Amino acid sequence: MKWMRFKLRTNSDAEDVIISSMQDIGLEGAQIEDHIPLTAAEKEQMFVDIMPEEQPDDGTAVLSFYVEEDEDGTLKLGNGKTGTPEEISMGMKGIMSDLAHWGTNVGQYVISVDETEDIDWINNWKQYFHQFRIDDILCIPSWEKPEEKSGEKEPTLVFHIDPGTAFGTGMHETTQLCVREIRKYLKKGTQLLDIGTGSGILGILSLMLGAEHVVGTDLDPCAIPAVNDNLKANNVDPSRFEMILGNLIGDPKVQAQVGEEKYDIVVANILPVVLVPLTPAAVRAMKPGAVYITSGIIDGYEGQVADAMKKAGLDIVDITDQGEWHCVVGRKAV
Repeated sequence: MKWMRFKLRTNSDAEDVIISSMQDIGLEGAQIEDHIPLTAAEKEQMFVDIMPEEQPDDGTAVLSFYVEEDEDGTLKLGNGKTGTPEEISMGMKGIMSDLAHWGTNVGQYVISVDETEDIDWINNWKQYFHQFRIDDILCIPSWEKPEEKSGEKEPTLVFHIDPGTAFGTGMHETTQLCVREIRKYLKKGTQLLDIGTGSGILGILSLMLGAEHVVGTDLDPCAIPAVNDNLKANNVDPSRFEMILGNLIGDPKVQAQVGEEKYDIVVANILPVVLVPLTPAAVRAMKPGAVYITSGIIDGYEGQVADAMKKAGLDIVDITDQGEWHCVVGRKAV
């Protein structure tokens, strides 16, 4: 098996936004090379006796995206489509241009393409992903068993997760921000809409915390098996989680499936470039008095998201942050 590697040199500050955006063209999963200092939590995840010497952070990063190559030279993307190296490179350039237009500092980026050796890169990332906590919730990958650490309290909830290659692990600050906000507003019997559900982390956790029913939307067909796998891993009745494939922005069919004034909580952990145009559609889906929880918002963009909510008639009730990421919550009038 051969793989084509699409290597992108850019600014390290834009890593997360770029990786998330590349999913739109089917580039799923990325190898990151940078010199950003490790956090204490990241160091705990590394099972080594001596930490490697860290190099000075020069603000640059190399992101490598791998695409499987068929015998006939066809490249198979994660969204089910195919493409040539030239087409995929052009798609990457389009994404970078859009991000720059929206104010993301992508720097003087460079894209290169080469063929790689036959390696099991698709599973190699698992050696770096271990169990972690979101407050009193223990999140554990499907290939690990719970470990007790001295001084830690027993978790009140254990969430088993297998993110696969297309979606996040739940460790990211934006996911943790959303979980904390969901817990503030979730009540028994809550109806929740998870826009851009991915592997279903937020929706499934909500069901385990007492929500009655979840509807998840996503553009990526891979979301359906990912959600099903995580429902099964956590012994959650799949009938409580409905998946809708498609774009809630501007697609009347998807909007009709989602419905209007049906949800007590709407959550979207995406990007400001999507959150702003998404807001009117999200508000239509909310019951009177419902809350709209948004994250994926890096420093400097929380104002744009808050303004979009106000324009759509919501009152801003909460803005929280973790590191350089923010969560903005709006409430619909009763």
